[in-house]
Amino acid sequence: MSERDEGVPWPGVAPHPEKAYVKALLVKQCEKLAYITELRRFLLKHPLLVLELGFRVLSDSTQPYGFDVERSVPCDRWLRHKLQTLPNVILQALLQETVHELQSEIPGLGETAVTDTKHIYAWVKENNPREFIKNRYDPERQPSADPDCRLGVKRSSNQDDNNGQVEVQKEYLWGYGSGVMAATHPKYGDVVLAEYTLPFNEADSTYFAPLYARLVATLGFRPRHLAADAAYDAWHIYQPYAEVGGLAAIPLNLRGHPKPELGPNGFHLCPRGLEMSPSYQYQHTSGYRAQVLRCPLLFPDKSEQRCDHVQFIKRTGCVKHINIEVGGWMRIQLDRQSDEYKRLYRQRTAAERINSQAKELGIETPKVRNINSVVNLNTLIYLVINARALQRVRRVNAMAQSP
Repeated sequence: MSERDEGVPWPGVAPHPEKAYVKALLVKQCEKLAYITELRRFLLKHPLLVLELGFRVLSDSTQPYGFDVERSVPCDRWLRHKLQTLPNVILQALLQETVHELQSEIPGLGETAVTDTKHIYAWVKENNPREFIKNRYDPERQPSADPDCRLGVKRSSNQDDNNGQVEVQKEYLWGYGSGVMAATHPKYGDVVLAEYTLPFNEADSTYFAPLYARLVATLGFRPRHLAADAAYDAWHIYQPYAEVGGLAAIPLNLRGHPKPELGPNGFHLCPRGLEMSPSYQYQHTSGYRAQVLRCPLLFPDKSEQRCDHVQFIKRTGCVKHINIEVGGWMRIQLDRQSDEYKRLYRQRTAAERINSQAKELGIETPKVRNINSVVNLNTLIYLVINARALQRVRRVNAMAQSP
């Protein structure tokens, strides 16, 4: 963490080191202090901790420890300012170091990663059901208390009404989402590998690309396996794992489409059960390589057989456009009943346990009102989780080495 050069004369009083603020904010999370005012009161009650954190103190021989703790600890407003303006890259570098330390203790850490997204309530009255607010969940009515939060769906479920119709019920909230990449080990437990925060109007799959980039940069290699829920069922999420010969254990999310059936050559079956014939390839506007499949009775050669399908009667036959990227093929051809898939998918609960630890540390209801502070608080929380995991891992390894 860079500090100003003390060998150069600077005007004014010397500022507190940046690392002292980072340590103080970590104390806030460790002690589960919701507000900055609570953090400052805690520091005032623990003068020796103020020294340990590295704050520059103002000497006062009349005080028990030789300095004026009230005047030495920054005010509430400045501590809030530091939380909001502290560059997140500093905290990300610290999180990466915890992963590197864990890698040195746990062989093979990161070969398999699991991912999930945690919802975060913005500190706005629109999230308070006791407040009467007209058009509470109108995305065009941005809460004035937090200009950065966004409206999203926390939970969606299907309910049968009295007429036998299926009604989709959605639970909304204003807030943010925290995406996390984690790993688990039967001996050492769960650890955080990477994290990323976005406003809550983003889909779960949107978190994957930045999360994966941070994951690879931290580990120094490309993981072979992934476990995630059906919200992450998209070809581009399978892609990096298919490229390295790994496996992405993700349930198939058909999104209202029929389940694809494949023939003996691996191509889709038409509605009449015939394997379709591959035609030309092209670059799809969605960014993947696609291929056109045609009716096998009409392409490549016209057959004497006939079909009663409406498209055949039109003399065009059924036409299908498929994704032929390795990630697209993995998504369709993956055997989700295999023992390997089930073993890998069971590890997904590690992300849920990480989310549970994060909730215990206050990630779900942060008492801040801007995205920069939320982002920094989230990284601080995962830092605490990894620090505790590292302490646990080292204790287990020490016990294993003791005679």
